[in-house]
This record gives sequence, C-alpha cells and structure tokens, in this order.
Amino acid sequence: MVTTPTPLTIMFWPESAYGPTNQCIGLAAILRDRGHTIVFAAESSWAGKLAPYGFIEELVDLAEPAEGASDEDAGAFWTEFIAETAPEFRKPTIDQLESFIKPTYQALIDGAKYCEPRLREILSTHRPDVVVEDNVVLFPALTRAGAPFVRIVSCSPLEVSGTAVPPPFSGLPTADRSQWDAYRAEFDRTHRELWTEFDAWVQAQGAAALPDLEFMPRANAANLYVYPAEADYLDVRPLDDSWTRMDSSVRETDDEYVLPAEVADRPDDSALIYLSLGSLGGADLELMQRLVDVLGTTGHRYIVSKGPQADRITLADNMVGEQMLPQTKVIPQVDLVISHGGNNTVTETLHFGKPLIVLPLFWDQYENAQRIDELGFGIRLDTYAFADADLIGAVDRLIADTELRQRLSEIGADIRGRDGLRVGADVIERVGAEHRARR
Repeated sequence: MVTTPTPLTIMFWPESAYGPTNQCIGLAAILRDRGHTIVFAAESSWAGKLAPYGFIEELVDLAEPAEGASDEDAGAFWTEFIAETAPEFRKPTIDQLESFIKPTYQALIDGAKYCEPRLREILSTHRPDVVVEDNVVLFPALTRAGAPFVRIVSCSPLEVSGTAVPPPFSGLPTADRSQWDAYRAEFDRTHRELWTEFDAWVQAQGAAALPDLEFMPRANAANLYVYPAEADYLDVRPLDDSWTRMDSSVRETDDEYVLPAEVADRPDDSALIYLSLGSLGGADLELMQRLVDVLGTTGHRYIVSKGPQADRITLADNMVGEQMLPQTKVIPQVDLVISHGGNNTVTETLHFGKPLIVLPLFWDQYENAQRIDELGFGIRLDTYAFADADLIGAVDRLIADTELRQRLSEIGADIRGRDGLRVGADVIERVGAEHRARR
C-alpha cells in the first residue's frame, strides 16, 4: 500500500445495477477507512443509499426524469429494461447480439451522452485525484478531468477480448473454436455502425479514440478486473502491466445474516442451498417461480433472494427468502449456490469455496456459466430448456461430490488469502498518490 502524505479525493462512477455498484462500494469503503474522501456519483435512483457509508453522494440522471422517478428502487432503470427484454434471453447468444446486446449498448450510450454535462459539473466541483469507472461504455468526461482514470471490469474478463479466448457474451467453450469466427463476424455486422458513431462522439468530447469495436479504453492509468486466478484466462490471453487482477472483491459492508430456524434446523441428509438470479435476473417472474417449484420438491433447504418481483413469488415450505439478502454473509453458510452467473455472485461463491449451478440469462453470464462448467467447479444448465430432473440431478451430484467440495474449499481459502479487495484499493490509492505528488 502506498502511504499518502495527505488524503486523496477519489471519485467512483459505477453502472447503475447492483453488481458494479456494490463492487465499487466495497472498494470505496476500504479507501474511506484509509482516510480518503470518496465522491460516489450514481444514477439518481440510488438517492440516499450511498451517503450513509460516509461517501459524498452525487446523483446523475441518465435520461429525462420521469414523473415519480424519485420513488424508484435503486437500479430501477435496468431492472425494468431487463424485465421488458426477458423474452430475448431464450434465443441463442449469436441471435441476442442484434436483439439484446446492441440495444443494451445503445441504452448505455444514450445515458452517457445525456449525463456528460452533469459529470463535468461534478468533476469540476470536487477535482478528484483519481477517477474510477466500473461500466462497459466510456463516459468521456471522466477521462478529461485532469486526473488519472482507472477502469474496472467487474464483468467476466472476456470483456477484454483476445484472439485466443472465446468472444464476449457468446458462452462458447474455450476448447472448441468452431463457432468463434461466425460469432465475431455477427458482432461486427450488428455493432460496427453503433461503435463508429460512439467513437466519433467520444473523440468530439476530447477523449482519445477507442480500440476497434470496443466501448471502453485500455490505455488508462490503471485497469482492474475481478476474477480468481484459478478461473482466469491468462495462459491464453496475457494482459500488459496496466492490468491488475482482483481475485475477488467481496464487500465488507453487508449486514450479518442469522439463519432462520426453518432452514437452520434440517435433517442430516439435507443440504442448505442459496438461490439467486440477481437483482436483474430475478425480474423474470416465470423463471423464478419455476425454480422455486422444482426445488420445493427436494429434501433440501433453501435461502432464496427473490428479487424485484418478491411479492409475486410463492416460496415452498422448505424455503425462506427476502427481496434482497446480504449475499456475502449468506454464501459462507450454505453448501451450494444456484445462480444466474453474474460476475459478483460467481466470484463471491468461489471466494467462499462453494460449488455452483449456473443458469445464465444475459451478457457475461453465459461465459461465466461455461467457465464454471468446463473447469469442473459446477454445472451449467440450459436456463429455459432444463427438465426438472436436470436441476434436481445437478443439485444431488454436486452435494454428493465430497472431493469437489474439498477442492473448492481449498481454492476459496487461497482466494481469500490473496485479498483482492485490498489489492484493488492499493492500485487506486497508488495512482491517486502519484498524481497528487506530480500536481
């Protein structure tokens, strides 16, 4: 860790969903405790949720505020967006490029253009020593602030593409390249015009040109990504010295979770399992209810993160659940995690050394699901085509595999020992201190 002569001002700007925002909260809390001032810029639905951490809360609209927007839940924009486009998730990933991936990029780009003046205002007010963005498109004001820019990749590291790794969003296997070229060609066809227009706008704001068909820069003061060494792709896709891996980024701000008696007291042959499709995947009510109904027929006990449709989900008798749970306090207490494959959940599960069943829905969840399956850390299922017996059988196999459970327990101990959260905080602090010294 770099010792700074005076406290730094560090600004975070995460994408509005819970995953990247919680990831940044974890890093920011470490830096706050080291005496630094944290400016946390966030989309307006996060109002009042960041200041209690001791951060300076600066709210940003990504579009013209709708009537009643002040009453929205945090991350409501993306929850609603995902719920509306959920039928697209039933398509093969190559077909989703035009019907889901491209509209998602377009929505992010529209937000970047709308809030550019507001971000410039925040930067001018606080004059940070370092600016940190966790998102998948560049907000160019952040690179024009007179401060070093740190990029965080809190999605799968395949977001940083390479010729020897599967293309991002595809979920294609690492060992079989037969479909890689067709997928890349379709990405080029569907995204070339969108990227060209965005790159031109980025440069018009005074930022540097973007890498070809990428929506974030690589030539930054520092780049961080969240993925454990045991699952990384560095053997086939090396990264330059600007990149630092955070093996995990498990925030320390979650409340404790005491197991309810309904699941704490269970038969000796009953496992305790955590089910979560994340804050966005949980918006698919039909899928959530089906999972609950199938798992309700087993002899195991379940803790269910019900998501934004919580009041419409009926849990079985062998389950407890809430709309949101302190996930980092729940996972250490369970035997198995059933997940959508979001990067936070996957890396947190490996951090605590638990096996996974993954039912991917969108974005990098497919590649996380594929990676878990091909490394033998769990099982990938077809999210909308699995038979009841497929899910029940996957649960039983992973619970019975004592050798895998021991192996993952050892991997988890190694990951925790590498303390990725503080590794990332050290990088941000070093970059800011070097800038302060020069200034």
